[in-house]
Amino acid sequence: MSRTETDPADQKANKPAPSRTETDPADQKTNKPAPSRTEKADTADVRLCHLYPEQMNIYADRGNIAVFGQRLAWRGLALAVTEVGLGEHVEPGEHDLFYLGGGQDRDQRIVANDLVTKAAALRSAAADGAAFLWVCGGIQLAGVGYTDAAGNRLPGVGLLDLDTEAGDRRLVGDLVIEATLDGRTSEVVGYENHIGRTLLGPAAVPLGRVVHGHGNDGASGHEGAVQQRVIGTYLHGPVLPKNPWFADVVLAWALEHRTGGPVELDELDDSLEIAAHRVAVSRAGVER
Repeated sequence: MSRTETDPADQKANKPAPSRTETDPADQKTNKPAPSRTEKADTADVRLCHLYPEQMNIYADRGNIAVFGQRLAWRGLALAVTEVGLGEHVEPGEHDLFYLGGGQDRDQRIVANDLVTKAAALRSAAADGAAFLWVCGGIQLAGVGYTDAAGNRLPGVGLLDLDTEAGDRRLVGDLVIEATLDGRTSEVVGYENHIGRTLLGPAAVPLGRVVHGHGNDGASGHEGAVQQRVIGTYLHGPVLPKNPWFADVVLAWALEHRTGGPVELDELDDSLEIAAHRVAVSRAGVER
């Protein structure tokens, strides 16, 4: 059986939230932890499926889930997280957002062979409009497959039209891209550390254009991939704390899946997040 957890939530938005929970207009976003609020998956505003949290959680990728939970909480909304591991079943209609982080090569091999047993359910969820954010090893396993440095072929689940092979050296360093989602373009910054060379097929489009760093293969100028509402990326960090626009696009997709209609998220005071973003871009040597 899968295990269901709940992230803390409170009500900290300056405007009414786009759902069943109203917030006090006098409340302001702060950095202090939100008080606990119990929320079951069947009543949560967003239901997140965290795949293989024990095996695929390097470079602090779990922090992305904390960002999802907090940004919902500031708007008076709740996130329920269901952890699904080796040998456990995925119910495609029970989740609005699917998350998979990066892992060591050994763990990725173990996960790949288990993940194919969930492939049909995951493809069904994607076809139904659920949101996906799969990072590093996640983008590789979302594709057709991955050939590692030893020549072993790891199966993918076919969510993204791409294939990956290991290169002869790792691509490491700060990564800045111009990302385009839903017709809007914004700068996204993070960190990359991968040996994979990922090539996109015609059904997938790049998440963004590389401004600084290597991206998918160090040559194409592309980073990440998007198909339906499935996003694969090599951006670590975790990526979402410094990129609130990116986080909110994914959350809006998840909320639209949950509600069955369009969602417009209330704006938050992201001055601290934007300051962190600018520091990271400056560290990368990108002039603004």
